[in-house]
Amino acid sequence: MTTSTPPDAGDAPDDSASRITPALLKLAGVMMLGALMAQLDSTMVNVAIDTLGQEFEAPVGTIQWVSTGYLLAMATVIPLTGWAADRFGARATWMFCIVAFLGGSMLCGIAWSAESLIAFRVIQGLGGGMILPLAQAILVLAAGSQRLGRLMSAIGVPAMLGPVLGPVIGGSLIDQFSWRWIFYVNLPICLVTLALSWRIVPSGTVDASRAKRLDLLGLALVSPGCAVVIYGLSEAERHGGFTDRHVVIPLVAGAVLLAGFAWHALRTTVEPIIDLRLFKARSFAASSAVLFIFGMAMFGAMLLLPLYYQQVRGDSAVKAGLLLAPQGVGLAIALILAGQLTDRMGPRWIAFAGLLLACVGTIPFCLVQGDSNQLLLSASLVIRGAGLGAALVPCMAAAYRGLPEESVTRASSAVRIFQQLGGSFGVAIVAVMLQHRTENVIADAGGRPSLDHLAGAFGNVFWWTVAFATVAVIPALLLPRTLHDAAAPAPREPASTA
Repeated sequence: MTTSTPPDAGDAPDDSASRITPALLKLAGVMMLGALMAQLDSTMVNVAIDTLGQEFEAPVGTIQWVSTGYLLAMATVIPLTGWAADRFGARATWMFCIVAFLGGSMLCGIAWSAESLIAFRVIQGLGGGMILPLAQAILVLAAGSQRLGRLMSAIGVPAMLGPVLGPVIGGSLIDQFSWRWIFYVNLPICLVTLALSWRIVPSGTVDASRAKRLDLLGLALVSPGCAVVIYGLSEAERHGGFTDRHVVIPLVAGAVLLAGFAWHALRTTVEPIIDLRLFKARSFAASSAVLFIFGMAMFGAMLLLPLYYQQVRGDSAVKAGLLLAPQGVGLAIALILAGQLTDRMGPRWIAFAGLLLACVGTIPFCLVQGDSNQLLLSASLVIRGAGLGAALVPCMAAAYRGLPEESVTRASSAVRIFQQLGGSFGVAIVAVMLQHRTENVIADAGGRPSLDHLAGAFGNVFWWTVAFATVAVIPALLLPRTLHDAAAPAPREPASTA
């Protein structure tokens, strides 16, 4: 990708450096459209989990791999973002990702079993994994430090619309047509994104000196390592705990692979697939830790919420989608404010407040009963959504503080990897705990549990997501007080190319 020269440390920011130009708005719009596609797909699938389990007669512990496999596949390919952008150019890489995501979506739509759907979701995740980090890297290089918070809010708009539109659209498609249409609907979005990308996204300069050799050994260590660890966690329920050999062996093997990657990444002369040396920057280290731990809470709860409405309250897919919309409203409010507040006040206390709000908004679901007041739950989702947005925006912006421009693309890949891996771990843990709690409740009730007992099983698992968010407060307090830094990436205006 093309480079620019950072401003002199003594230069004061001027209006041109902080103004959002029309060209930058167009670029941000295309990036948001591509990101929205991936976000909508994720939220629509969450609403479909109960339907998919019934369709393929699969328990939660199995069908959750439709989400976990997708997240793992995304994390697997994210490290390739920086290498691919340097080797093939930003626009070519971006458009390839859109095409690959489209192909995976069409395959998911024709799946005939739980196993085939999981396999096709992995293919879809491999196609879509680079979409968000590449969008972030392109916008960071175009925005510069003076506009970084506002542009991180812009790329957060898909995260705002996804929780509002995704469950509603997904529920409507499932109820009116078939679960297959939650994948087929990606076709028109992908085609529009491709058409606009060809004209608006900068092609980037392919520089052979920057397109370093791909770290194949690192990729072969880190990706299987994460997959094996999560597989071990998911097997805990089936084999009665974490001491069975079917659980211990994958966990140990995964830990060995990840330790081997860490040793390799710190010693190799080839630029590693995940540059652990970036952790020398305190802001990057703190942001990555928050995104990993908070990702466990965020994605874990996203699995639980629609299942609670459908399995406990008996709501249809479309009604469950509508009931989840308040979370998107809260997220929208936070994203409108969080970017500007991060630019003015710095990321530390904005992220802290977001984590606090996320915990407060989740606690009512920890105490839920079969007939809990829906107005209270909806208000709680607004608060929870506001917390999600207020925590994520400053963490994403702070991750780049003080990094040289040549590290931006790989830093963008790394922070996205940590969030996706956190989500994978969170979904796996929450699914195992939910299946365990539900089976115990059913057994204790002689096969006929009350709604309150089933709701209590969900409430117990929701406490895990609160615990994850609480732990994330620790690294959040290590985020910088201010965002601006002379070493932050310098602005570069995008140029439309035909």
